[in-house]
Parts: sequence; C-alpha cells; structure tokens
Amino acid sequence: MKTPCVAKCKSNEGICSGCFRTITEITEWRLMNEVKQSNTIDEIQGKRSTHTCSLCGKPTYCDISAGKSTCWCFELAKRDTSGIESPDCLCRKCLSTLPLRDV
Repeated sequence: MKTPCVAKCKSNEGICSGCFRTITEITEWRLMNEVKQSNTIDEIQGKRSTHTCSLCGKPTYCDISAGKSTCWCFELAKRDTSGIESPDCLCRKCLSTLPLRDV
C-alpha cells in the first residue's frame, strides 16, 4: 500500500499536519503489513471508528475504546482540552488544532 502522505508534512507536536499520522506511524510505516497500514488509514479517515468527535461530529477512533491499554494520542504532546465539555476523545484533526497544555 502506498503512503497516505499528502506532501504537507509538518510535525505538530507529534502528529503530522498533512496526513495526521503520529510520528511513530510515519517511521514504522514501511515495517507495517498491508492490513495494519489499511487499518491505520481507515482509523485516521473515520472509516473505522469507536465514536464521534465531540468538536466536529465526525467519526473517530480511540484505541482504548477499542480495547487496547494505550492509545495513539499518548504519543503526542498533551493538548489543552479544558474548554471541551465531552470526555470523549477528539479526532486527530481537531486534537491537532488545540493549543499545548501548560505543564
């Protein structure tokens, strides 16, 4: 499978602002089998989802909601979600637009 790169690459504190893959997903892409690559793209695009994003209402995917012990978002710098009422995870696009949380 070809890469989902859209040639707008810029790391936005751990997530690509072009294709919305995490840095780990980008670096491990060539090591993933085609099923894993396809699943990753489907999760990013909302074709595989666990819920809807509370900000944009589009389908999104959370690894923890899918039964895993960690989630892809754990790799990212923490975002400030204090103004968001819903406890549900955000989609990658919405999460990447939030400012970083003060440590």
